[in-house]
Amino acid sequence: MQLNRIDMNLLVYLDVLLRERNVTRAADKLGISQPAMSNGLRRLRDLFGDPLLIRTSEGMTPTERARQLEPMLRAVLHDIERAIQPRADFDAKSSQRVFRIMVSDYAESTLVPVLLRRLREDAPNVILDLMTPSDVSFLDVEQGKVDLVINRFDDIPQSFHQTIVWRDDFCCMVSSDNPLINNFSLKNYLKAQHVWVSKTGFGVGVGVNPEDVQRLGWVDEVLGQLGKKRRITVFTRHYQAAMLLAEHNDLVLTIPSRAALIQANNPKLVAMAPPFEIPSIQLKLVWSPLLHHDPAHRWMRRLINEVADTIDAPVF
Repeated sequence: MQLNRIDMNLLVYLDVLLRERNVTRAADKLGISQPAMSNGLRRLRDLFGDPLLIRTSEGMTPTERARQLEPMLRAVLHDIERAIQPRADFDAKSSQRVFRIMVSDYAESTLVPVLLRRLREDAPNVILDLMTPSDVSFLDVEQGKVDLVINRFDDIPQSFHQTIVWRDDFCCMVSSDNPLINNFSLKNYLKAQHVWVSKTGFGVGVGVNPEDVQRLGWVDEVLGQLGKKRRITVFTRHYQAAMLLAEHNDLVLTIPSRAALIQANNPKLVAMAPPFEIPSIQLKLVWSPLLHHDPAHRWMRRLINEVADTIDAPVF
């Protein structure tokens, strides 16, 4: 039997007939004439090759075949009805949804703690599954296996949706005992030893080549344009670790300004403006077109942007 040859209205007729056990009442329930209902019953009998309902002293009685069909029929019609109903709004208070978010260490250190506090108030049962860039491919995002990506990008697939979370400038962090504090010039900056921290792309992580300036990022590209090069002695992918390393009195850390807020109350560290101009960066929120209209997804995107607006960059 081919499904496209079946009149789906007949399934509705059968459901009502099995509920009412009466052709006249079933017709009234559906708002059709009794002859139309009787004709529907004849077609149903032909379709299933079974009488389905037999007139007895107790009225219309379902056959064994009809009794077997009844729960399956109810389930099918319920699923169809649910599928065509307007999509309900996302109920954040009661939701237990897991949001899988690929997030750079920079965003995880700056944005996620504030986001989590907001979630505890607005959606206490929502779960975050935070993933690193090395865990995720563009294909994972495209297929909707990952809800959101929060990172900095030069290029992303054109089919993806994106919005800017914020723009951030750079600052330098040094130990409060570092003599550079008294004369933080470009010349002294270049004489110092540096901590490099970054993790921006997708896919399996690989080691850093200190000579490949193009892959070292914005700071080193700008220095290259000036014909300069800093001496990097530590490479890390973690902002928290980088700032702890900056407590050494012979190291300089250059990072986006909002990251410095993590150690704002640390007396061992001092944050200062860089001794040269570094273009600001953009932290972006990226997602698959497959998830664009999902109510829960829209709610989370809106919440992230609201939270981001509360985190102001410090000025040095």
